[in-house]
Amino acid sequence: MVPPQDSTFVCIGSTLYITPMRVITSVLPLLLAAATISCAVTGDPDRALSASDRQAIATAVERRLRDATDLGAGGDVVARMLSLYPDSGRVVSASAGHVTTDRDSLAGSVTHFWEYIGQNMREPEWRWGPMQVDVLGPDAAVVTATYRIPHLTPRGEPHVIGGAWTAVFVRRGASWVVIQEHLSDTPGPLSPTP
Repeated sequence: MVPPQDSTFVCIGSTLYITPMRVITSVLPLLLAAATISCAVTGDPDRALSASDRQAIATAVERRLRDATDLGAGGDVVARMLSLYPDSGRVVSASAGHVTTDRDSLAGSVTHFWEYIGQNMREPEWRWGPMQVDVLGPDAAVVTATYRIPHLTPRGEPHVIGGAWTAVFVRRGASWVVIQEHLSDTPGPLSPTP
């Protein structure tokens, strides 16, 4: 038997198949697309981050977090805290058994916290425990840490609030912003140090 002129031979295992060329040319774009997606998902090995790149990203994310929660910096505390998040769009935040998915809801929660709790603190100091930073790529990192905010109540009594926080940061332009977070309060009496 002589194969048609527009055919090619394909060997799978020990079996020889004669495949019309039109089948190969119609499947080829799909194979190329699959290979492209596979390379994009698995990442470009030439784009692997060095240890110094990872450290620089971790340092930038930590600094961003510490600056935004510096209660002694003066100025608008709510605006500084909200600077951690994108200006608009989806921001997933889980806290106290509730989940919000947009920046406006998150802004409302932060404002509510500051108006009803934060402004009543005297001499508050935000203290972070060790930050566990995992750099996921050149434009993404996740941070988990504990925090404490020792302060005096309006009656002058020592008091501490605190908890644990996990946040996913992404780089948007030159800035690192939080797109997902989970906060959990520490129940019971707390020491001032995480």
